[in-house]
Amino acid sequence: MKILTCPVNGPRNITEFQYLGPVRAADAENPDQLIESLFYAENPLGVLKEWWRHTPSNTILIAERHTVTDQIIATYLPNRKPA
Repeated sequence: MKILTCPVNGPRNITEFQYLGPVRAADAENPDQLIESLFYAENPLGVLKEWWRHTPSNTILIAERHTVTDQIIATYLPNRKPA
């Protein structure tokens, strides 16, 4: 059983979460860059920031996950990056 820590509710089974995709910087003023960032995303090795949602509480959070080992390094609310 894989555990993901919700910053509001604490450690929970990962089945309570919905994956929402990687955190991306999109430039809304340039449609070409927006299209490229949405449809031609990189798949890097290493630490990746991802959007997740804890479905019972509807909490949106960011998880930093290592894509090779699948280890969750940190979870936090979008407006509260850990030190």
